[in-house]
Amino acid sequence: MSRGGRYWVLAVGIAAVGGALAWAFLSMPGFGGGFHPYRDAAVAAALRHSTANVVSSVNFDQRGFDTLGEETILLASVVGVAVLLRPLPGERHRHGRQGGHVLGTTRMLVVVAVPLTLVLGIDVVAHGAVTPGGGFQGGVVAATALHLIYVGDRYRVFARLRPIGLFEQAEAAGVVAYAAVGVAGLAFGGSWLANILPHGTLARLVSAGTVPLLNAAVGLAVAGSVVVLLSHFLDQRFLSPPPGTRHAPGDGTQP
Repeated sequence: MSRGGRYWVLAVGIAAVGGALAWAFLSMPGFGGGFHPYRDAAVAAALRHSTANVVSSVNFDQRGFDTLGEETILLASVVGVAVLLRPLPGERHRHGRQGGHVLGTTRMLVVVAVPLTLVLGIDVVAHGAVTPGGGFQGGVVAATALHLIYVGDRYRVFARLRPIGLFEQAEAAGVVAYAAVGVAGLAFGGSWLANILPHGTLARLVSAGTVPLLNAAVGLAVAGSVVVLLSHFLDQRFLSPPPGTRHAPGDGTQP
């Protein structure tokens, strides 16, 4: 396609999206109004399924298929980063001096913070149906616990404690587990992601039916995705370019 043709395609796309946004904004109800049908329906549905966290009820019960799409977008983004940052022929990891010095107080703080952050991430995922939080937030917090090790020590120590293959499998397992709960709902409840488990008692840890299971699946997928994503960026930072490649100023590589 010629340059002019690409510009025409871009112009048509911008016009279509701009028109849809303008129509949506003009059709919105007035600011500060008292008519909130979606809010009323969402809260009532959350209470029917004993889900104290209405946001989790919307994400994993009322609009669970949308959440599967969001999880798939994250998975596709990580795959894209892995393809773009894959090592080139001739690149290898540098194991020499990496520069910088980690203070003893920083190391001590990391030793304390890593287990606390990991427990906090698991707690946020486990209580996603009861209190604010859920699989997305808890997964990011849990992945942060691992990367605190890099802050408090050298890259080689961090790399030994971060088996990429295991986290890639965890990411895939989370997506598959989410889809499996959806198939179970279709088989036993008549609709995709139907809430087929006992709902329990409102505000109890074991409540909300399938919502805790979906929270756990998303937490596993998100934690694995974030670890894999940041690992590719860190690996790129400590790769030596192929012989004969010119170094950009300040790129941190050794001649």
